[in-house]
Amino acid sequence: MSEFTQEKPVQPKATQQKPVQQNIGNIALVVADYDEAIAFYTTKLQFSVVADIDFGGAKRWVEIAPPNSNGSHLLLAKASNTQQQAAIGNQSGGRVFLFLHTNDFWRDYHAMQAKGVKFNEKPREESYGTVAVFQDLYGNKWDLLQLN
Repeated sequence: MSEFTQEKPVQPKATQQKPVQQNIGNIALVVADYDEAIAFYTTKLQFSVVADIDFGGAKRWVEIAPPNSNGSHLLLAKASNTQQQAAIGNQSGGRVFLFLHTNDFWRDYHAMQAKGVKFNEKPREESYGTVAVFQDLYGNKWDLLQLN
């Protein structure tokens, strides 16, 4: 066998060391039904559908995001087995799971209340801002939060 027919290991090219830059692109939220989840988030919380791609076989890639968001998106993931179905509404073991930051707490609080969003408590002032816990359609707990 000649040296030209042997496979040689590929050596990575020398690159400049870049600083680490990462972000969380999506957070998967297990749901019972794509369309009912989309309806809740778009009508009650005013989220937008970023992507809704049908892969067939009842699988879809559904990304949603709050209005004017430049952060992570929620990836709605339909439960496909009993273990995933058990996690619907309790992905964080009963703790607040997600934090919806706003630039106007009272505007959003009153709008969400008017649309029937269930709040677990009255709004409160904390050292870090104004906050109230609410539930999504499956019972996952969220903080509506305006930071100081």
